[in-house]
Amino acid sequence: MKTKGCRRPRRRAAPDLDNPCPRGGSRRRSAGPRSLPLRSAPRPPPSGAGPGLRRAGMLLPRAGGAAGRCPPPLAALSQVLRLERNRRIGVVFPLQKLARYLAPGADTERFGLFQPGLAALQRAEALFRSGRDHAIGYVSSAVRMAHAPPPVLPEVCFIGRSNVGKSSLIRALFSLSPEVEVRVSKTPGHTKMMNFFKVGKYFTLVDMPGYGYRAPQDFVEMVEAYLQERHNLKRTFLLVDGVVGLQKTDHIAVEMLEEFGIPYVMVLTKIDRASRGLLLKNVLEIQEFVKEKTQGCFPQLFLVSSLEFSGVHLLRCFVAHVTGNLPTVEAR
Repeated sequence: MKTKGCRRPRRRAAPDLDNPCPRGGSRRRSAGPRSLPLRSAPRPPPSGAGPGLRRAGMLLPRAGGAAGRCPPPLAALSQVLRLERNRRIGVVFPLQKLARYLAPGADTERFGLFQPGLAALQRAEALFRSGRDHAIGYVSSAVRMAHAPPPVLPEVCFIGRSNVGKSSLIRALFSLSPEVEVRVSKTPGHTKMMNFFKVGKYFTLVDMPGYGYRAPQDFVEMVEAYLQERHNLKRTFLLVDGVVGLQKTDHIAVEMLEEFGIPYVMVLTKIDRASRGLLLKNVLEIQEFVKEKTQGCFPQLFLVSSLEFSGVHLLRCFVAHVTGNLPTVEAR
């Protein structure tokens, strides 16, 4: 897609993961270095994951702790840094890797607005890794705001169409905490309540019920009340299927967020299932929609694959950023 007018915008290159070199800012700038060091080593073999306690849509501690269970491959940055350069860029910055296939002269500004350095990525990863003094786990569930936990910590919520891969993404985000586990159902509409998870003393993550097929009967009342009354909500993450793009129900969700003035960001899921051409087409169409039809949506999309962990590290960093836990990254 080419920009209008006579001026030819300069193509934003993918981040150089070999040579640390700060670049000039854009309309929305992020501070800190923008490079990852180069290391070459064999990819670690996957480890099997034993059974744990499961509950619909909730992360629960495993009985007996984390013995015998390791995070999946590429869940940690240390594993990603062992990959060769192009693969590493694709895992950490999948949207910028996709920008390489744009036509000459295409506008690439919205492909790299949030581009943190290695230190910020590592800080965010530490927040999602549980420890003796940093507990991560399920707090409670609610169908009405009267039953929700007190709004003490900064909060983010994840919402999307049924079967968009929300539970899989939450499981990927928390994959570095082996004592907790999320159940992923093959049946759409599995989550029926608002599920609250506390990440230490830093923030709360809320898993909202899916809309569309098999949505709870009181879905609208539940979600509208949450969005209007939860004053500690810092950002809503609207999940969109990267294979099919924006659907009618997604447009309704956008209208609701715009009406309430809720800051939100779109996350394209299942990118490993889409061909490069289809994914680029959907990305460009959604970027144009965000530019022309929205006011509260962050202009950069986030692409994720819960299976291959593409974009998961960057999304962890953005969650840490919007909840105020990355002071070195300029707020937007």
